[in-house]
Amino acid sequence: MTERARPEERAGGPDAVWSGSWVAERLGVELDGDDALPALLGLALRRNPKRAHLLVSNVLGKHVPQSPSLVYGHGVELGRRVRDLLGAEAAASAVVLGYAETATGLGHSVADGLGTAPYLHSTRRPVAGVARAGGFEESHSHATSHLLLPEDPALLAQDGPLVLVDDEFSTGNTVLNTVRALHERYPRERYVVVALVDMRSPADAGRLEDFAREIGARIDLVTAASGTVRLPDDVLEKGQELVARHEAPAAGPAGEGRDAETLGAADAPRGAAAAGTPAPDPVGTVARVDLRWPAGVPDGGRHGFTAAQRDRLEAALPGMARRISRALPTGARRVLVLGFEELMYAPLRLARELEHTVDTVVRYSTTTRSPVLAVDDPGYAIRTRLVFPAHDDPADGPGERYAYNVAGAGFDAVVAVVDSAADTPALHAPDGLLARLAAHCPHVLLAVVPSYVPRAPHAPLASERPSMLPEPLRGPDFSSYAPDEVGWLLQDLSDVTLEAPTEEREEAIQSGGAHYAESLPVEYQPTEQYQELFHAALETSAARLARAVGAVTEIVLTERSPRPVLVSLARAGTPVGILMRRWARFRHGLDLPHYAVSIVRGRGIDANALSWLADRHDPADVVFVDGWTGKGAITRELAAALRDFEATDGVTGFDPEIAVLADPGSCVRTYGTRDDFLIPSACLNSTVSGLISRTVLRADLVGPNDFHGAKFYRELAGADLSTAFLDAVTARFPDVADTVDAQAKDLLAADRTPTWEGWAAVERISEEYGIHDVNLVKPGVGETTRVMLRRVPWKVLARAGAGADLDHVRLLAEQRGVPVEEVADLPYTCVGLIHPQYTRGATGADGKAVTL
Repeated sequence: MTERARPEERAGGPDAVWSGSWVAERLGVELDGDDALPALLGLALRRNPKRAHLLVSNVLGKHVPQSPSLVYGHGVELGRRVRDLLGAEAAASAVVLGYAETATGLGHSVADGLGTAPYLHSTRRPVAGVARAGGFEESHSHATSHLLLPEDPALLAQDGPLVLVDDEFSTGNTVLNTVRALHERYPRERYVVVALVDMRSPADAGRLEDFAREIGARIDLVTAASGTVRLPDDVLEKGQELVARHEAPAAGPAGEGRDAETLGAADAPRGAAAAGTPAPDPVGTVARVDLRWPAGVPDGGRHGFTAAQRDRLEAALPGMARRISRALPTGARRVLVLGFEELMYAPLRLARELEHTVDTVVRYSTTTRSPVLAVDDPGYAIRTRLVFPAHDDPADGPGERYAYNVAGAGFDAVVAVVDSAADTPALHAPDGLLARLAAHCPHVLLAVVPSYVPRAPHAPLASERPSMLPEPLRGPDFSSYAPDEVGWLLQDLSDVTLEAPTEEREEAIQSGGAHYAESLPVEYQPTEQYQELFHAALETSAARLARAVGAVTEIVLTERSPRPVLVSLARAGTPVGILMRRWARFRHGLDLPHYAVSIVRGRGIDANALSWLADRHDPADVVFVDGWTGKGAITRELAAALRDFEATDGVTGFDPEIAVLADPGSCVRTYGTRDDFLIPSACLNSTVSGLISRTVLRADLVGPNDFHGAKFYRELAGADLSTAFLDAVTARFPDVADTVDAQAKDLLAADRTPTWEGWAAVERISEEYGIHDVNLVKPGVGETTRVMLRRVPWKVLARAGAGADLDHVRLLAEQRGVPVEEVADLPYTCVGLIHPQYTRGATGADGKAVTL
């Protein structure tokens, strides 16, 4: 069964010169078929001994720069027609397979049009550690072997329809080889073959029908247009002769025999040059643009691409397009987004989003392995070519690569998009792609997409994780939070006496006799005056908190995942994680999972909790949440711990980027504000954190197969303000919704690159005050409050003129006899200094002894 599309308008209008006329006149090649064919196809000459002509698609985005919306629209429309053909039930179980290299983007677009279908494309790049699920040969191609390397071995094993997508259907051999190879291993009842054009002869069409009967399966065909290519008997010999003549150094004038290969002669047509001449010096600039590609989202379908990953990419595309647009030169009128061989879909989607973002003509094409003759003639499809060495260390060795119709096309900027495996010295070499582009374009931007590495099979090394870890603890049995607000990946140590006097703990910690996580401070019981300060602060800051909660949540939903798994770092992160969860429900109707895990400075994050999360969620969806940043110690701790976990457990995908309410230390990219202001949850300990203690890690209590521990202070229920704090902030959500939209938009468009200003300030203060230990310097209102409540404070440094945000700190300092010293040019509102009595800096910067 063959389904045909309606005829389309001819590209360039009815009077435009057909880009196949040059070859047709010289070789006698004819296209016969639908009226849409001339708009869809041009002709060129291959530099290939197996086939003389090349059908050059005008809507594929490979050889001919084209509007990305047009390119993507053709693929999506074909996918929708496949969905209509299959029906809803069969379409829901379909898998889409695209062909490398030319149809990787087309196949992915078809999968988008189909709906929720997972996508896989064949590849010519072997990947270490990934088992082959099949392979086949493409007999007419310059590079024949195709590999199938799905991350999930079961992807091709399901019995739903298999949709095979190629740019053209010429003889049917490739499809026959594919179906034959896969049907022997994964038999199924139905296949759908999709192509932009079906150019088979009647005899070839009959072969596919015979093969379908032979294997007892149904094979349907969906195309945008169909016809046949009529070739004279001597076309191969005539084509080879024509190529040889036009590639000779003594070739005639351009348009009548010169290969417009852009290697550098100044007299070449349209900015191109004759073969064999030295490359021109670059005239344009080359700069990088940081896409901030969403963590865990594959760069394409080489190892499979799921509907959930598609949703995450969709959410991140606007932000990435804005970053590209900001990097473009002012006044740019024509911009090309240039993909890289099999990497077609990611640059296509970026180009399409950019087209919708900027008031500029945007075009899209990609580099290719295919050697094609270039002739600068309106009736020829390949007008110019750039030649450069392969830059991704290909398995078949070094060789030439090409970019067609780029030179001389009048682009003001080219955005070259490659994966990280191709960001090599060869790319940046004097004869590399970037230099070739810069020789013909004033501005070149390089955007690198992380090469997706499939998750290794779970194979713990040093310590085997238990196969059955307990389910999370939940309120009211553990914590005063509602059971759906948070699940604690902790063990309950409520019956263990862990508290020690503050001075005794400080001495043990600073002398090296104990780690701070091996005991707990005695819970501070606030005075009536201090509680009044808390309520006043909450009343004053609730709206500000609500804005920050909304902004950071919107950034997470846009850049990280449309359905993130919130994982708070207990305990300061837990109230913030609950508020982010409440905002997602209020604003978007989302019911996000939320857990709390333990992280301990110097000991890392709870690896058993990570293992539990990885078994139940995609690690790429996990977003770690904390209350605020100080100097960034926990940010660094988390990054190091996740690297260790990947090395020991073989689990990848966790993103170390923490989302915080406030980032006064400029340590992270994902935050609601960088202002250092009072977050009332920092004013109290357990009574504003669900009555949960800070976490405990002690060898006699926490075994290698246990979660870290914590206590539930049920006896403090009468003083509990945890829910009151959450409800006060949540009540302000409707009032700040519009402001949050504007604030999130501004943050998404801003440069949020961490400067680590806070860390530098802490190091400076540590030296200036003779402490010589950054761990005893606690910057920011939240950290200073913790010093006053849990440690032995020495001094408080306050920014000159700091107002009500420090009322509670001043009160605590007065109660504990701690001096408050005003300091000019302090990057934080305040900094708490832990008493350095047990360090080598005990004498202080003034040379006087430090005493309690």
